Amino acid sequence: MRKTFVLLLLIVFALSACGPSAEEQATMTAAAWTETPTSTLTFTPTFTLTPTITLTPTLTLTPTVTATPTAALPTVTVNKQAAHCRYGPSAAFLHAADLYAGDKGVARWRGVYSQWLYVQFEKLSYSCWVAPSVVDVVGDVSVLPKVEPDLQRVGSNMYGPPPNVQAYRNGNEVTITWDRVEMTKDDDRGYFIEAFVCQGGAYLWWTFSYPDQFTTEYTVEDEAGCIAESYGKLFTVEKHGYSLPVEIPWPKPLIE
Repeated sequence: MRKTFVLLLLIVFALSACGPSAEEQATMTAAAWTETPTSTLTFTPTFTLTPTITLTPTLTLTPTVTATPTAALPTVTVNKQAAHCRYGPSAAFLHAADLYAGDKGVARWRGVYSQWLYVQFEKLSYSCWVAPSVVDVVGDVSVLPKVEPDLQRVGSNMYGPPPNVQAYRNGNEVTITWDRVEMTKDDDRGYFIEAFVCQGGAYLWWTFSYPDQFTTEYTVEDEAGCIAESYGKLFTVEKHGYSLPVEIPWPKPLIE
């Protein structure tokens, strides 16, 4: 046992004598901690994902049709058993057609100086004027344009206008005279006067007609005090239409 212990001591001593000293061990340790690596691995990506396609919409939905509401033209239905359709917007104009209860049409114009309507009736190939009192209206007549009738488009008058047209004043009355236009009984539709007169301070559109050729004088009230001067025109009327008008030499009102 003693020999074994002595032998182990010898072995330990021998190993200690062959190894590095304490100073060498310290130098080796410091060198190990200060060693700089000679190879550095840096990972730099060499592939970058850059999108090369940009999705831009090429179709723009733009409406090409704009729906604009259009006011429907008023419709009319005759409410009298018998009524007249005329070539102008008052009862003084030439008769154009007979109307009966239930006749239907579409109103296209309205009068400038009256409430009459210019209507295309279903049963007629032409339009004519009708009094608002003889029709029932569906719709807004205020949307209709106002027009004056063109009497020269009614038809061909072969007699010409009345000759020797005169006018004189007696106070607030103006009397118009003219010479007779001889027409056949079949053609004869008399005369038509269209005037603007002053009554009660109002400037009025005035129409009047005689049914035959034999009456050649007409008197109308006309006062002072309106915004415009009074004047008038006279036509010969036969069944085919109106003559060219003659200006009435209207006498000025007396100003007190």
